[in-house]
Amino acid sequence: MEQSDVIVLSGAFAPVTTERSFDELEVEGQIPTDLNGVYVRNGPNRKFAAPGRYHWFDGDGMLHAVYFENGRARYRNNWVMTDQLREEIEADRALWQGIKEPERRDRQDMPRKCTSNTDVKFFAGNLISTWYLGGAVYKSDPYSLSTKGKLNGDSRLSGLPISAHSKVDEITGEFLFFAYGKTPPYMWFGSVDRSGNVTQFRDVETPGPRLPHDMGITENYAILHDFPLYYDERALMAGRHKLSFHNDKPTRFAVVPRRDKNAPIRWFEAKPTFMYHVSNAWEEDDGQGGIEIVMTGTPFRMPRDLSGNPEPDKFIAMIALLENDTMFYEWRLNLRTGLTRERALDDIIVSEFPVINGKMMGKKSRYSWQLLMGRSEQKEDPRFSGLARYDLQRGTSQTYHEGPNRWWSEAPFAARDNAKAEDDGYLVGFVWDGDQQKSKVYVMDAADLSKGPVCKITIPERVPNGFHAAWVGADRLARGW
Repeated sequence: MEQSDVIVLSGAFAPVTTERSFDELEVEGQIPTDLNGVYVRNGPNRKFAAPGRYHWFDGDGMLHAVYFENGRARYRNNWVMTDQLREEIEADRALWQGIKEPERRDRQDMPRKCTSNTDVKFFAGNLISTWYLGGAVYKSDPYSLSTKGKLNGDSRLSGLPISAHSKVDEITGEFLFFAYGKTPPYMWFGSVDRSGNVTQFRDVETPGPRLPHDMGITENYAILHDFPLYYDERALMAGRHKLSFHNDKPTRFAVVPRRDKNAPIRWFEAKPTFMYHVSNAWEEDDGQGGIEIVMTGTPFRMPRDLSGNPEPDKFIAMIALLENDTMFYEWRLNLRTGLTRERALDDIIVSEFPVINGKMMGKKSRYSWQLLMGRSEQKEDPRFSGLARYDLQRGTSQTYHEGPNRWWSEAPFAARDNAKAEDDGYLVGFVWDGDQQKSKVYVMDAADLSKGPVCKITIPERVPNGFHAAWVGADRLARGW
């Protein structure tokens, strides 16, 4: 297959070549005057074509931001200028191949290119971008989007493979991170206060190299993941990366105290699965004097044959081909008994990329908003098809989509000024309009998706399909955390 035929290098996925800004944007409807702050999304945007096979996750990180102020909006984009991208710009060519090709054997310091293309958060006055395979955390100015360097205030952070889905606690301003690698102890947990001081750093030992993607955070604990999907050990020893799913092994969750670095880590077992994203986690009284940690997320559904037997090879293929068959799910980890209870909250709607009101992270939340995941007849053609809203208190859901010719981005919750309730605000996200061949920003009423977009804002330049996003309200921008 020619590179030009790769789905995730063409159409709405194709990279853009320039960094631009637009102060005047076409608006359908009216931008709410009580929506003030910045919506910013990260995603892959290849700078130089590399030989070999290409995967959607390979592109260089690019931030796309829309700034809202008193009923007006403006847009700008910027590459995340990683050390590796700077090397390639100096060489005027690609120096690394993608994840489908072998690692560089001459670069033990960076066998794979850290693209910082996966997630974006606001921490200590900066936007911070991260990479799903674990690498350096890059800081960018929240107004110009220019890259300011790496988050390296402590020697323990230098060279640490920090995961994309580390967290920022909006209440305390802390950066809570986990890292994972191919050498013992294989996983680490830490926290950095909003002044840049590392307040905790500890090993979280696993039996071998693992591939966690996200973690949960409560007020007092972090929940790290050890899923039975990981590198084939014999292939890894031979320098190859082949995934295996071990249906005979349990999922394991490490409950790590956030503040007492001497308190023991406790492990809980659950049914074998794999999950990319957590919606939220919190602590509840179990009714018998103990604490139960509740974590919600979107794990994959295990494919089964006609006799109901698990098909782990098909499970691996589904993940490799960017197919999604996920559920909205709940785990309850009882700190008194050491036991786990789990259940599907919704096994009907296929959804992913869950978001919540950021002020509710670590607390019992009522609402979760997620992307609908469509299906394609083509391989490696992910479809982000619309939005879902879950009300956990009522046990209900609501969805919104505009048919197969729209491709949505993660749409974080943006509280309106002086919000009075958990869902009192908007969802803000990019949408590719395949009919008009235009990129737009949709602003949705978070309390009622059935109303459709409050407004649609057209971006004069195409915004390539991408990954995770953040909303930073004007109040957080002003205070710096």
